[in-house]
Amino acid sequence: MALPARVIERFNKEIKKFQNVLQNAKDADRNESDTVSIITDMLADMFGYDKYMEVTSELAIRGTFCDLAIKSDGKVQYLIECKSVGTELKDNHLTQAANYGANYGIPWIVLTNGIEWQIHKIKFEQPISHDLVCKINILEINPKKEEDQDKLFLLCKEGLSKDTREDYYEKRQCLNRIVIGGFILSEPVISVIRREIRKFANGLKVDTEEIEKIIRQEVLKRDIFEGEEATKIQSKIKRFYKKQTKKQEENASPAASPNNSEEENIPSSSDNDSTPTGN
Repeated sequence: MALPARVIERFNKEIKKFQNVLQNAKDADRNESDTVSIITDMLADMFGYDKYMEVTSELAIRGTFCDLAIKSDGKVQYLIECKSVGTELKDNHLTQAANYGANYGIPWIVLTNGIEWQIHKIKFEQPISHDLVCKINILEINPKKEEDQDKLFLLCKEGLSKDTREDYYEKRQCLNRIVIGGFILSEPVISVIRREIRKFANGLKVDTEEIEKIIRQEVLKRDIFEGEEATKIQSKIKRFYKKQTKKQEENASPAASPNNSEEENIPSSSDNDSTPTGN
């Protein structure tokens, strides 16, 4: 995506500075309070927020305060759970942040120790779950690399107005190995593979079951088509193709059935012609 010039300029100026700050803080084993101060400065200097007006630590959720929150355009945009710079981020840290978001009705949460930033989106279902949208390591980021710029932009104030988070999330939902694996295992795709093999091998007889077996056992990794997430994706793809088939059948129905009752109710050009046709 094309980022505003001022954002790229800010990245080029600030990232190297904070890489040094974070590395020194990690070497000195700074505590969580010191890390929060660094993160607050990063939100202001690197990501473009007003740290006095848009970054707050006073957001109470059911009697508990979250570490930080981004408030912009009159609403909370991100909840941020902070850990000390030397702490390895773990699932139980994310669970706490996700509970914060679920209780407050905020879908976007960030878990960070200053160096690593994890952006997650909560799915408000039972039970509450969340998807990892993006993971950023500030010490490894290259401010001149477009892919890294796009990831950083997800956290920027300028990205909020463009709804960059949602677009990035939707793309990640569609472009991942489980979704692509699900399409490869779908009946229409396997049928295309069968057709191409027959053409390639001069009419070799092969059925779709054989192809699917080879794909499952020898082409794809097991975790791509097994497990809860893979099962959900495969079901969603089947429903998609079922809808497509139904739509195609509905569109083809009038042409295939000229005596269709709906067509009988449509006046023909001859019906509307006032000129007698004669006998």
